[in-house]
Amino acid sequence: RLIAADANTVTFTFKDYRIEGPERYKTMTLATGEFIRRFLMHVLPKGFHRIRHYGLLANGGRADNITRARAMLGVPAPAETPDGAGTDSAVQSAALAHPCPCCGSRMIVIEIFARYATPRHQPSRAPGAIRIDTS
Repeated sequence: RLIAADANTVTFTFKDYRIEGPERYKTMTLATGEFIRRFLMHVLPKGFHRIRHYGLLANGGRADNITRARAMLGVPAPAETPDGAGTDSAVQSAALAHPCPCCGSRMIVIEIFARYATPRHQPSRAPGAIRIDTS
């Protein structure tokens, strides 16, 4: 998807997933150093392997693999419980009473205080200067 490159800039096409239609494909020109920096963020270090599509719990065959593993181990499938009947749902709803505003997952509330009031919790002090002896 590289279109042009010279000593100072690199031009390439990319897909903007927020937009539908033909205007989804855009062109960007970056300084050569910035392009290399962004590109190398996708390169794994030596000895690492990308595992997104591998393993028993990979998204494509997860349900079939779990069913097959349960059959091989002789473990019965978990019993279906109606909504609200299990204790797990009560614990989960209590945990999600204050969801994280960014991602929606469980958020631990340390303190709630009135507007314009000073919080009682004082943050811990930052460590002193770190001295590194290079001699």
